[in-house]
Amino acid sequence: MRLRRLCTTVAALTVLAGGGAVTAAADDPGGSSASKPRAGEQERDRHGVVPEGAPGADEAQAAPGKAQEQPPTAETCSEPDAEGRAACLEPNPVDPQELPQDIVRMRRAAVDPPSWCPTEDRKVLGTRSKVCKVEGWSYWTRKRINGRWVKTGETKMIFLNYSYGDSGIGRVAHQIEVYATRGWGDTLKAKIGGKGAPSASCKTESAKFPGQKLALHKWMVGEAFFDTTATAPGAMGKCGTGWSMKITNAPYKPVVIPGKFKEFRCDNATGGRPIVGCVVPWYASDLRYSKARIPDVARHITLAQASGLPKRLKRTTDESIRKKNRRLACGDRPAAGGKNCDEYPLASSSNGLSAGGKRRTFDGCSYSDIPSGTGAKGASACAVRAAQNSSQGGTTGAFYRDQRVLDGDPFDVVIIP
Repeated sequence: MRLRRLCTTVAALTVLAGGGAVTAAADDPGGSSASKPRAGEQERDRHGVVPEGAPGADEAQAAPGKAQEQPPTAETCSEPDAEGRAACLEPNPVDPQELPQDIVRMRRAAVDPPSWCPTEDRKVLGTRSKVCKVEGWSYWTRKRINGRWVKTGETKMIFLNYSYGDSGIGRVAHQIEVYATRGWGDTLKAKIGGKGAPSASCKTESAKFPGQKLALHKWMVGEAFFDTTATAPGAMGKCGTGWSMKITNAPYKPVVIPGKFKEFRCDNATGGRPIVGCVVPWYASDLRYSKARIPDVARHITLAQASGLPKRLKRTTDESIRKKNRRLACGDRPAAGGKNCDEYPLASSSNGLSAGGKRRTFDGCSYSDIPSGTGAKGASACAVRAAQNSSQGGTTGAFYRDQRVLDGDPFDVVIIP
């Protein structure tokens, strides 16, 4: 990773944000309280927002093939003034060698970024409640002298964008941190400031990045909060958070550097949880089933995944698909002897037999008339103790509520001890 050293530096010089706790405990959501921050997490009042974390939902993943807002691929310059002066911006790969290892860092922000942030240059990483991106920019000035452009100054900067939300609050925070690694000439006379730049179904609640000198080797920090407008019952919408950063440097014309995310979705449409909350919908949290608690179900899922059926599923709220998944996998398997039929992939996913494939089973599942099989398509059926099947259902429903897993959201099915 190109920014490994940068990450090490940041981690060594800051108190890292921790995670919270959600206990994944059925396909039908019921009542469950929102997840809580774990002990030791920063509890300061951040306009009501605390960076959430949860086992199985706080290990960073890359945004999946997303078309992020792309910066210019080459320099962009202002129109020259009457004296032939212009200011320019250019994307600049972040070089961790330019970041000294002995930075004395003041308190940079109300909430410190997690250990996996910074990340690779311009790559978005995230969890269910946090996203981060680091990018480099070069700001330089020039003047036309005797018909030729002459560079009059240049400053290279690192921009760290960190945004976090809360599954129980309709507000998303977006911090921006700027660090100038080196510079010379006229660019050292510049000032930098910023204002909140919301998009989609969000509006600015507050934003603060006071104008200040573009100083070298100093973290300059802004903090903004954005409120969703998707608050009506059943509503959902993207919450675009961001900053419009302006560099002013008279007599040169100002230049603007964007820093935006469209990674959060806020909703008031989560079954069993009639409050507004915001999550990163592309992040696949772990739906965890305990082998000690429901051994029959855990064994079945382990065998099913070993046969090629997917670990990563997508939720469906389409009742016709759910019923078809259940009917094709278990419709001819009535409960008997204290056991009933369990299907995998979950009936509440779009990955079951409604999507094609054949039914399979395994030794010890009590269905000797069903053939074995392998491959990613299809579903498996296995007789498990009814109480365990019911417990699995409660776990699934609580997971969907706590993580705000809506129709089409991915999630990973994981067996834990």
